[in-house]
Amino acid sequence: MRADRVFAYGATAGLLGDLLLGDPRRGHPVAAFGRAAGAVERVLWRDHRGWGALHTAVCVGGAAGLAALASHSVRSSRTASIALTAAATWAVVGGTSLGREARAIGDALAAGDVEVARERLPHLCGRDPQALDAHGIARAVVESVAENTSDAVVGALVWGAVGGVPGLVAFRAVNTLDAMVGHKSPKYRRYGWASARLDDVAGWPGARLTAVLASAAGSDPRGAVRAWRADARKHPSPNAGPVEASFAGALGVRLGGTLAYGGRVEHRPVLNGTGRAVQVDDIERAVRLSRRVSWLALGVSAAGRLLSQRLLAKGRTS
Repeated sequence: MRADRVFAYGATAGLLGDLLLGDPRRGHPVAAFGRAAGAVERVLWRDHRGWGALHTAVCVGGAAGLAALASHSVRSSRTASIALTAAATWAVVGGTSLGREARAIGDALAAGDVEVARERLPHLCGRDPQALDAHGIARAVVESVAENTSDAVVGALVWGAVGGVPGLVAFRAVNTLDAMVGHKSPKYRRYGWASARLDDVAGWPGARLTAVLASAAGSDPRGAVRAWRADARKHPSPNAGPVEASFAGALGVRLGGTLAYGGRVEHRPVLNGTGRAVQVDDIERAVRLSRRVSWLALGVSAAGRLLSQRLLAKGRTS
């Protein structure tokens, strides 16, 4: 079976597996990678960009290399190749868990239990929950759903279409390392520089596809495109900007503004300033939009791999 069909069938099965099962509570492969990356960090850490770049190369290269070996070992079996692609897709995407966490916070807010919502918010993002009221928590959840739709689903599918199982695994490794060491704390400002920059590069295509699909799948496509064009560049993240701006326009809400990370206050530009303030009900709307975008991304990624394989085949025979 051709590689394009292996990816299409395997990725579809993996995304269905995520929909039905979500992430395992124990023994998740991404958690195992995180522990391994932490062990490498304990050996290599220096307050230096070069050592951080070595850490990134060892961890991402090792994960991608193991995935390539696994793919090579099953290449002669159609069933095994599809199963490996399905398993890798299920392991690296996290759309169902993202939706569950967002909805759990939304349910707590709807019940008026702000304290429970604050306790659960760190499961979803790194904001300081004590600095947020109910509306601030709802806004943080919608922003996290938007950004993680790209990071946890769409970006992985894009790189899976490009590189198969190694592409899926490498993207998740890059994204996980960025979450571990890519933030601008005193400890990681230099050491995490390479991981953060690599994550910006790896996340670029998935973020733009997410913005396109959110604009197409939302209730206000024109508003989404308008907010994307007007406000995305104002965001400090080159990839979160297009995603959050398009989600804001698609949902008709305002995102951005003042927020706090670990005691550090940031004043971010407002995205879609003509929209209304985020309400608790918008969390469910954001989760539904995220799911639509995820399935559309699967279709686009599979079609893109199919088209590229046909063009390559045509080029070899011409």
